[in-house]
Order: sequence, then C-alpha cells, then structure tokens
Amino acid sequence: MAKKRVGRYPLEFRRMAVARMSSTDNISALAQELGIHRDLLYRWRGQVEATPAVETPAGGTVAEDPRDAKLREENSQLKRALADKGLEVDFFKGALQKVAARRQQSKGSGERASTTRSGK
Repeated sequence: MAKKRVGRYPLEFRRMAVARMSSTDNISALAQELGIHRDLLYRWRGQVEATPAVETPAGGTVAEDPRDAKLREENSQLKRALADKGLEVDFFKGALQKVAARRQQSKGSGERASTTRSGK
C-alpha cells in the first residue's frame, strides 16, 4: 500500500511560497503564478509563523514540524511528571523508614507503636 501524503504540496514548496509572499506586494499575482488559491498562501503563512524554528547542527535554522513540536512538548511534560513521582517516592520511603525505626525503638518497652503525640 502506498504512503498517503498529508498535503498536496511539499513542505519546502510551502516555505518558499511564504518567503516569496513576504517580499511581494501583489499576493494574488503570486498565487496565480504558483497555481494555488490566495487563501492557501495566507493559511500557509499562519502555519509557518506558528511553527517554531529549530537550529540545525550546521548552524542554520529550519521550521519545526508541528507534530515534532507536539511530541517534544508531551515528552517534557512526561519528564516533569516522572520527576514529581520520583520525589513522592523518596518522601514516602523516608517516612516509612522513620515509622519502622520508631516501632523498633518501642518494641521492647511494651508501649504502643505510634508516631509522635499531638500534645493534646
């Protein structure tokens, strides 16, 4: 089965069209020259402006694919959630160790194993 194209026009063509759009005064003439509808140019411009630029290893910048940006954001959210859960685990491990230590201390005296008194 063949790959399904997301859009009719390649991404590089869209970027080129948006770049030319910023340097021309007559958008309708540019759209006619490229063989596309004028509204499509404006839609592409909105998409290109909303897409953050990413630096390449060679030092240039390339607009990032929106799907990559979404995955990058989701990845950072998951990393933050994992770090939070790690902190919670450390907290509860410490609390469990303190409770276990107090139980061992009070085991021989016959006292009830408990946490500190509230002072009431």
